[in-house]
Amino acid sequence: MTWTLSLSPKASKGWSKLPVKVAAIATALFRELESYGPVRGNWPNYGKLAPNRHHCHIKKGKPTYVAVWEESKDEIRLIEVRYVGTHEKALY
Repeated sequence: MTWTLSLSPKASKGWSKLPVKVAAIATALFRELESYGPVRGNWPNYGKLAPNRHHCHIKKGKPTYVAVWEESKDEIRLIEVRYVGTHEKALY
């Protein structure tokens, strides 16, 4: 069963500023989230930040790019990407 993915305004703005290669990797992450859900242990430095909030590294190195997303608390299969961008400004 698939999930519905949305980007918050902040995540959308951050995604539009990503370098092309990093944006392609982020797109692959978003497709995985839609297909397999919010728990993505196969991505680098994946971790749960809170019961419904997750993050992982999209690209390691300098700068490091991360994504932060939340799953809905309801039974609706909804994931909202809250942040995509450099590690320094991440919503931890």
